[in-house]
Parts: sequence; C-alpha cells; structure tokens
Amino acid sequence: MSKKKNNPLSCDWGKTEPSAQKVKRAYTKNKSKLYKHKGTFTWQGIKQEKYKPGGREWFNIVRQTLIGKHGETTKFHVRYFEIEPDGYSSFEMHKHEHVVICVRGKGNVLVGKKIYDMNFMDTLYIAPYSPHQLRNPFDTPFGFLCIVNAKRDRPKILDHK
Repeated sequence: MSKKKNNPLSCDWGKTEPSAQKVKRAYTKNKSKLYKHKGTFTWQGIKQEKYKPGGREWFNIVRQTLIGKHGETTKFHVRYFEIEPDGYSSFEMHKHEHVVICVRGKGNVLVGKKIYDMNFMDTLYIAPYSPHQLRNPFDTPFGFLCIVNAKRDRPKILDHK
C-alpha cells in the first residue's frame, strides 16, 4: 500500500492549481505596467473622471481608476477618490464590499448610524449591505484609495434623513 503524500493547503489557493501553461495563456494579453505618480495625487496615464455620470446626491468628488480599466485581469479594482472641502459621496448601499484607505487629508465615513473619522493611512472595511457615505467637512482635500470587486452590483441610492 503506497502512502499518499499530504500537501498542506494554503488559505490563499484552491485545492487544485491550474497548470502554468493555462495560467500563461490566460494572461498573455496582460502586461505589467507602472503608473508613475506625478505629484498632487495624479498618476501618469490615469484620467480623472466624474465620481458618477450624474445626480444631485453627491458633491465635489472625483475619481481615478488606477487598476481595473487598463486591460488588467484582476478580480479587484483600485480607485483613488478625492473629496474637496464640504464635498461628499452618495449615501448608498450594495452587496459588494469596500476597503477604504485614507492617503490625503482627513474625512469621515458614515456607515449605518456610526461615523468613523479617518486620518492618514487609516483603513476601513465596509461590509456588504452597509449603508455608507464618505464626507469631507474639513478645509483640505480628503483623498482615499478604494478597493472593490471588479464585478460588482450597482449601488442603491438611499435617502439621507
């Protein structure tokens, strides 16, 4: 009777790994690329966009998609948002989760009924189905990285009472 070799499983990988050849074929169009920081929280080759196409439920906020719109095959997107003084995002809810990392200034985030104050490098996890809004009641821009699933549902805009 031959003994089966027990290979430890990692929580980072599935039980069966795809062959190197399959992986290589899947990613041949994918190219590593550096987006140089130009200063003032802009990156070479990254366009600044409106936060959302339209709406009156947000104010003074812009977005840059760093990873996720340039041919990458990641299962996540990395975006940089900046909220000017007195600006805010929409108050919304959806089934996907967020990771928010403050990298410029400070701001606060309403999640449910709790307000979190964010400062440089503070990191906030926003769970699925949690109503949330990011705000800047301060005198300097509030900039943050936001990491979300590449495939995600559309947000449901909520009334703010």
